[in-house]
Amino acid sequence: MKKIFFALFIVVVSSGQLPAQTRWNIEQDGSIIWAPVKDDVHSDNIEMSGRHVSLIATYGVGEDGNLQLSRKIVFPMLRTIPNDTHAHTMYTFGPESAPVVKINNRQLNEQVKRFKIKGMLIVESSANNILIKRELFPSTDKPAAFEKYTLKNTSDRQVSVDVEDFEKITKSHPEKSVYGIYELSAKSAGSGLYMVNPGDSITFSIIYSGQVAGRAPLQVNVDEELAKRKGFVDQMFSALKFSSPDPILNRMFDFAKIRAMESIYETRGGLVHSPGGATYYAAIWANDQAEYANPFFAYTGYGTAIEAAKVSWNWFAKYINPDYNPIPSSIIAEGTDFWNGAGDRGDQAMIAYGASRFALALGDRKTAEEIWPLIEWCIEYCKRKLNDQGVVESDSDELEGRFPAGKANLCTSSLFYDALVSAAFLGRDLGKPSKQISGYIIMAQKLKANIEKYFSARIDGFDTYRYYEGNDVLRSWICIPLTVGIFNRAEGTTNALFSPKLWTDQGLLTQAGTSTFWDRSTLYGLRGVFAAGAIDRGLKFFTDYSTRRLLGDHVPYAVEAWPEGNQRHLSAESALYCRIVTEGIFGLRPTGLSSFSITPQLPSNWNEMALENIIAFGGRNIDISVSRKSDKIIVEVISNGRKLKSALVNNGTKINIRF
Repeated sequence: MKKIFFALFIVVVSSGQLPAQTRWNIEQDGSIIWAPVKDDVHSDNIEMSGRHVSLIATYGVGEDGNLQLSRKIVFPMLRTIPNDTHAHTMYTFGPESAPVVKINNRQLNEQVKRFKIKGMLIVESSANNILIKRELFPSTDKPAAFEKYTLKNTSDRQVSVDVEDFEKITKSHPEKSVYGIYELSAKSAGSGLYMVNPGDSITFSIIYSGQVAGRAPLQVNVDEELAKRKGFVDQMFSALKFSSPDPILNRMFDFAKIRAMESIYETRGGLVHSPGGATYYAAIWANDQAEYANPFFAYTGYGTAIEAAKVSWNWFAKYINPDYNPIPSSIIAEGTDFWNGAGDRGDQAMIAYGASRFALALGDRKTAEEIWPLIEWCIEYCKRKLNDQGVVESDSDELEGRFPAGKANLCTSSLFYDALVSAAFLGRDLGKPSKQISGYIIMAQKLKANIEKYFSARIDGFDTYRYYEGNDVLRSWICIPLTVGIFNRAEGTTNALFSPKLWTDQGLLTQAGTSTFWDRSTLYGLRGVFAAGAIDRGLKFFTDYSTRRLLGDHVPYAVEAWPEGNQRHLSAESALYCRIVTEGIFGLRPTGLSSFSITPQLPSNWNEMALENIIAFGGRNIDISVSRKSDKIIVEVISNGRKLKSALVNNGTKINIRF
């Protein structure tokens, strides 16, 4: 608790902002807990996903202290008509979709005791001298979600517990369903009349499932399903482990890994990572998957996520064409269709950027060779889109016209620059023609200079960037050059990002003078200012942001946007959160199939930090530790038990590693 207070105190004193309001507390077992006090009326929601289902649980406390709980279940592969981006089956199971439970022949009148989150939602309440614990979680591999009840007799006498034998089946309309009639079911397991002695407990469950009618009933063992979900959560906690003196950042990083890597669905076209949020399933996007999530997956060692990334490259590659018409922004409906409603959003730059970084970090030559034609084609496409000033034109950007982006925007050109740098590294290791590689390097150098000439501007008193020609208002995406190693205007850009014109208690505004925020630009911005060396300043805002998202009113993940989407916990935003640590604080950058560089930035109030169990560069296990020694830092890099590097350097020094 002392560490948490210290982190919040730093935000108050140093940034001049009020600390993020906290409702939740960090627990030693890896969870966060909210124990409502009197008149603490509040509700929230959390999404939890498996390969065939997504469970969005809405929970809270009413004015009378009673429990509020509903479950929205998404079945991504039960496709509806029209089979478009949003064509998944979804159903809300409210109080009517649960068995009646009576204690000594009286129905429950529950008073909430606490909520707990660690990869699943645990609800504890009391009624009629009974302690009630619910565990809500999705199946890891079946089209089902579960609610396991444990009822403990806390009185000094025997009580009767009567659990209704309950089943509710809802059927879809066949004319609205791609694969015929769907049956959605809520069914009790473990119903009956129990006599419970003092101190003893009984358990039962509700199984929520969905499948095509006529198939054999789904056979599940709830305890086995619970064990598999806990196993997944434990795996996420141990993979790619970040350790710092700040428990808030550590816990938020662990939770972000869960959300980033649980939202993967087993479609007819293969494993697919999708954003979620009750809207986006069984589909991929050039920004969410190619640009945000896939480069992060390459460091995790999580085979499911790596396979999903490979599937996405294959899906995009199917649209390569000799006329250089753009690859669609999104491939939907399990890979059978596409959406391109916003035209070219700079998608080819997004794909080239993400694919080249992924291939480098994964370090698998066969995979890199398979991805190379996609990278090569996207680079040629962007080259053909260079205007007379030498920057890349596109129809819009990833905000798809929500805010103006001009004919050429800063984000697209910056991503293309990084793609060229990465492609040169990758092509060199793959033995591609030296003329081609040198061409990429020269093109990158020219583009970097052109970005400076075309986009640099003084806006609202800050020496930073205009987002497009004619833009004279600060935009959050001025951060993007910092994330790709362009630091010409780092100081002015950092000052602009953290000024009251852009930074709010919710992070970065999309545009100064508006109320709209998208977390993705905040996450890019924090990563960028760390990479640029503004580590102490960045840490203050990073801590405040993380405190709000992990322990505030809407927890425990990064969100999409507001007012659009009601701050959905889309999965790729959590991958971007993790990249603040991997690429921002540690400065991890792949430079070959068997090489990388790090530029660690140890905050002045930290004495040590570590990033362990990095699985990358051909499946190697890599640990990076950083500790303070006087006015310098000691950096150690260990791979598969062998020390690769031990260096005493100035903070923020770039270190090259080759296996």
